[in-house]
Amino acid sequence: MRETPGKRKLNSSEPQPERTAPECPDWLSEEAKAEWHRLADVMEAMGILTEIDMAAFAGYCQSYARWKEAEEFITRHGAIVKTPSGYWQQVPQVSIAQQYLKDMHKFAEQFGLTPASRSRIVADVQKNEYIDEMDKLLGGDI
Repeated sequence: MRETPGKRKLNSSEPQPERTAPECPDWLSEEAKAEWHRLADVMEAMGILTEIDMAAFAGYCQSYARWKEAEEFITRHGAIVKTPSGYWQQVPQVSIAQQYLKDMHKFAEQFGLTPASRSRIVADVQKNEYIDEMDKLLGGDI
């Protein structure tokens, strides 16, 4: 039986939903829809986005859109403003951007959308029809 890098046995009984990307929800913001369309086909081809992942992927896309909106505000207006009483204060968009970046990162890790999280994903090479020629030459376990 194959194991993970941590020597844990792979779950041979893991549910295998059909690898078909869900439709983009109408209620997403335009920026979130653009992010959905940018990634959905690639993720479907990689076998990491299925019909049952709609809510989690929508959460990622909406977090991305809101993070981007806050970052664009900061770029245009700055991160700090002077109050009427003369004190310098951080604009709320800084905290908003930080929170949505954290949310986006959590979703991204679940889908293997970061380099570190992608390295932990074990894909079913038979279903993806991908064969590593070097493994084949070296007699590796595919």
